Amino acid sequence: MTTALTLTCCPRAFDPALAHETLAALPWLAPEHKALIAGTSGTSPYLNSLILMERDWLPEALDNPQAALISVMAAVSALNPDQLKPELRRAKRRVALLTALCDLAGFWSLEKVTAALSDFAALTADVALKAEIAKLIARKKLPGQTEEDVAAAAGLAVLAMGKMGAHELNYSSDIDLICLFDETRYEPDDFYEVRQALVRATRNMCATLSDKTAEGYVFRTDLRLRPDPAVTPVCVAMEAAERYYESLGRTWERAAYIKARACAGDIQAGEKFLHGLRPFVWRRHLDFAAIQDAHDMRLRIRENKGSFGAVSVPGHDMKLGQGGIREIEFFTQTRQLIAGGRDPDLRVRETVKGLEALAQKGWFDLSVADELSDHYRAHRTVEHRIQMIHDAQTHRMPKSEDGLGRVASLMDLDVSDMVEQVGARLHAVRKLADQFFAPGDTGEAEQPTLPAIDPETFDPEILRRWHTYPALRSERGAQIFERLRPELLSRLSRTAQPAESLIALDGFLAGLPAGVQIFSLFEANPQLIDLLVDIVGTSPELAGFLSRNASVFDAVIGGAFFDPWPEGAALLEEIKARLAAEEDYEAKLDAARLWCKEWTFRIGVHHLRGLITGKAAGGQYAELASVTIEALAPVVVDHFALKHGRPPGRGVAVLGMGSLGSSQMTAKSDLDLIVIYDPQQIESSDGKRPLASRAYYARLTQALITALTAPMARGRLYEVDMRLRPSGTQGPVATSISAFDNYQHNEAWVWEHLALTRARVICGGGELARDVETIRADVLRTPNERAKVLAEVSEMRDRLSAAKQPKGPLDVKNGAGRMVDVELVAQTGALLAGEVARGVAPGLKAAEDCGWLGASQVQILRESYDLYREVQMAARLLSAEPLEEDAVGEGAARFICRVSGAANLADLVADLNARYARCAEIAQTALAEE
Repeated sequence: MTTALTLTCCPRAFDPALAHETLAALPWLAPEHKALIAGTSGTSPYLNSLILMERDWLPEALDNPQAALISVMAAVSALNPDQLKPELRRAKRRVALLTALCDLAGFWSLEKVTAALSDFAALTADVALKAEIAKLIARKKLPGQTEEDVAAAAGLAVLAMGKMGAHELNYSSDIDLICLFDETRYEPDDFYEVRQALVRATRNMCATLSDKTAEGYVFRTDLRLRPDPAVTPVCVAMEAAERYYESLGRTWERAAYIKARACAGDIQAGEKFLHGLRPFVWRRHLDFAAIQDAHDMRLRIRENKGSFGAVSVPGHDMKLGQGGIREIEFFTQTRQLIAGGRDPDLRVRETVKGLEALAQKGWFDLSVADELSDHYRAHRTVEHRIQMIHDAQTHRMPKSEDGLGRVASLMDLDVSDMVEQVGARLHAVRKLADQFFAPGDTGEAEQPTLPAIDPETFDPEILRRWHTYPALRSERGAQIFERLRPELLSRLSRTAQPAESLIALDGFLAGLPAGVQIFSLFEANPQLIDLLVDIVGTSPELAGFLSRNASVFDAVIGGAFFDPWPEGAALLEEIKARLAAEEDYEAKLDAARLWCKEWTFRIGVHHLRGLITGKAAGGQYAELASVTIEALAPVVVDHFALKHGRPPGRGVAVLGMGSLGSSQMTAKSDLDLIVIYDPQQIESSDGKRPLASRAYYARLTQALITALTAPMARGRLYEVDMRLRPSGTQGPVATSISAFDNYQHNEAWVWEHLALTRARVICGGGELARDVETIRADVLRTPNERAKVLAEVSEMRDRLSAAKQPKGPLDVKNGAGRMVDVELVAQTGALLAGEVARGVAPGLKAAEDCGWLGASQVQILRESYDLYREVQMAARLLSAEPLEEDAVGEGAARFICRVSGAANLADLVADLNARYARCAEIAQTALAEE
């Protein structure tokens, strides 16, 4: 067997004079090696310097390269700590020279060259690290560790990432490392001391390798691939790293760990960590989102590198540019991520071996694997030639004639031939990559073989993406869902529109932030699947609510979920008990949110299943909001009083306006509130930090609004609108009862009196609440000049019409003859007649009684409004936006027709349009009365 270096190819000298000078310094060279040394030294200034520096060692290297490599590695392993910096650099020079000559001569394959570089890098990291660990142990900086623990680096493991992890290190690469320590080797009380010491060891190891001295450097080190590098130390506890990847790990980090291996320090602990990380890297099911993630990453790289458009070889980035090395790696790793969870044979680190394994499993033809492998090796060879010239960490082809000439000389090619060959390979790789990542741009996409799915029943693309959602990213969540999936699909197939229901279920799954709890609940209570299918098949809006608040399903298990609506007193008692069970203020706020969401869900389900009408649902939503405010307000007051004392005087009353006041809310309604207080001439509170009464109630009001609106772990309760308070946004957030009385009697506009027709005290002291109601009734009973009222209402109607145009026939709220229009007429009737009862029906009756409207007009308005309300309540349950006739799904259409009594959607639209016209005519005529 031949051991001496032999040539299968040979560079030619770009600078023959320099080559001749170097050969003169090496008169002992064998004839077969002269051409190699001449071509190398005459083209690469860096390698020429190494040849001259290592001229005495060179005969040994050329005589038996493998033995020379082994000898260098053995010498490094035996180094004393005080010899590390100079001797590691000497060793690096020799390994760099040896691998370059074997590469340029074609004596070693690309894989052999990169493996030699990778193994040498791992050895140097190991030696440098253990020298630092030995120092720490000698200085008693690592409690419980002895000299025997140096061999395992006291639990500090170094993971090789990227090309180093895959034994693919390039010629002038930095080394990507992640340093982790096994915290279980130490007592918990020693954790911070140990971490500080191991961080120091890590930094010193990196300095040993990367500091440039007179002898050069060993390897540039990069630790930025560790979890959250902006905030974590350079050495991270394994348990902390595991938590990070389980909760925050991203697709690019999964891809990075395909190549990861323990290379230095505590190898056993490092491999154990990697084994535990497999569920993060290798998902149990096909993960097609990885394709999009990788494609997005490709586009970001192209944008960052400015490499869109045509490929030009001069100046092209052979690593990150179009058709470059990274494209082949993405092509391979993305498919590994997709299927590696189900097929362990695909879990290989090396790119070429990964291509081969994927081809053998049928993910693409073997010819594709062979072609890409050939391009990969060729690209890596070019990359090495670029880096060999000046030992530069670059992947770009030179732009200058001189630079291109040197690269071509190392490849023994003319520049034109080199550019042509490299360009052809770049174009070929780009085409294959684009076909996979962006098939719409370049042709038909390759699709892997999947289990048979009837596309007439279920869209396979939707099913494929399910396991990419946050709810299925944990291994446990994915496992449970896989057991549920057949039952889900079976029940979906029995719905009237399976394809439509699948889309809605897909939206539900996509919105789930986590899946283990909800999937476990379904598995233990299969009846919930029927409820879920019913909801997603009808109401995407309610399904979306569920995905954001999946815990509300717990309420269904109690057994009373489908019981009739309880009285307000029972609701109030229940929420007060729920709040009393929590000691912390924020916990009380969160408990209120969960409780309210459970009841909101219940109202929606009852409405959806026809157990209640839209009118009843509106009343329940309003009562739920009222009870929530009534229960929460004392909690806020008590918390506020801890710092500022009890409310001076009679405290506050909360006046509900709009849909809350009239008890006709939807699931999406805001709360229109006015806060009224009575300090009873008390100037300030009496707490530890007393406040003047006006400031006290202003800040207390802000605290109440925050309690209702602040986003917390369970979301927010309601949006709050306080623009109906006296003087609107220009007025104080809280109003004294005397100021409220004076404003309503002497300063308020007609539209503000109209708003009072729907006002209702939600909570507050008994006497104060009665006084507020007395003021409201007195204002409404005060006689008004009809002409003045009608003129102002007519003007207001015109402004409303101009501001909010209807978005289609199913938008029953805004527009002439629609809900707001009828409400405006009813409020006007109540104001003209001095009617204090709230709601559209009493207002219309009052309009008839005072002679402003005729009985037939009132009947049309009332009947139309009842229909509008049913449609509106259904629409808000179905969608946050106004419904468009041609976009209503089959399930939603059935629901709307059922609640409205229409035979079909077309009939309903026709009926609505007719009513809009008639109601608009009545309103226009009535408000135009002379």
